[in-house]
Amino acid sequence: MPEGHTLHRLARRHERRLAGAVVRVSSPQGKFAAGAARVDGRTLLRSQAWGKHLLHEYEGELFVHIHLGLYGTFIESGLPMPEPVGQVRMRMYGSGRDGSGFGTDLRGPTACEVLAPPEMAALVARLGPDPLRSDADPDRAWVRISRSRRSIGSLLMDQSVIAGVGNVYRAEVLFRHGISPSRAGTGIGRDEWSALWADLAGLMRVGVRRGKMHVVRPEHDHGAPSYAADRPRTYVYRRAGEPCRRCAAPVRHSVLEGRNLFWCAGCQPG
Repeated sequence: MPEGHTLHRLARRHERRLAGAVVRVSSPQGKFAAGAARVDGRTLLRSQAWGKHLLHEYEGELFVHIHLGLYGTFIESGLPMPEPVGQVRMRMYGSGRDGSGFGTDLRGPTACEVLAPPEMAALVARLGPDPLRSDADPDRAWVRISRSRRSIGSLLMDQSVIAGVGNVYRAEVLFRHGISPSRAGTGIGRDEWSALWADLAGLMRVGVRRGKMHVVRPEHDHGAPSYAADRPRTYVYRRAGEPCRRCAAPVRHSVLEGRNLFWCAGCQPG
């Protein structure tokens, strides 16, 4: 599932290419036909992300809410767009401020729906602070974490606690700070949380800027390759059984709440 930086990168691209333009919206697949008709021909005012949610705001106080889930993806093209191929949930296109045409097809999302302001407010209220948003308040997450006996590994993946963190950032930021994923939230010190938040924000900003994650510090950015040819080199994520890049202890693996968990017992005792 795409992590928060991917959605912020998409939001910025859609904002840059289509904000201020009259946008044509359709649903070749038909599943979003009624929602598409509500926003088709309206001006796109803003595109933003909140955690793993992409939000397009149209004139008339209408919001298209998209959650990519495991399989959702946008495929871009110039204008005129070719005939739709496959199951296209939403097609949107228009001419941006620079006059260039831009179109994109959305396939396979978990959610694609039109929300009114009260529904939009309810969605945002369910989400924790997003490290990539300028209005994020890390103290909101700290209050939840410091009072919880759930593991920090579980809390970091809870989108109502902190929005946008996925499995890779969870594993890597805990490794970078030497924190066992099994440590209870009540066992995380305030200074530790401040450092975790700052590091997450920094790592995720790199992801937005580069279009891919970069989580390994320069002094460790060598040796074993990444777990797949098109994926980032990591400390522990998807490296079960391999030697830790810092201490050479084997990377551990377990399953926590249905998600794979990776850590180094040598560098993250507990």
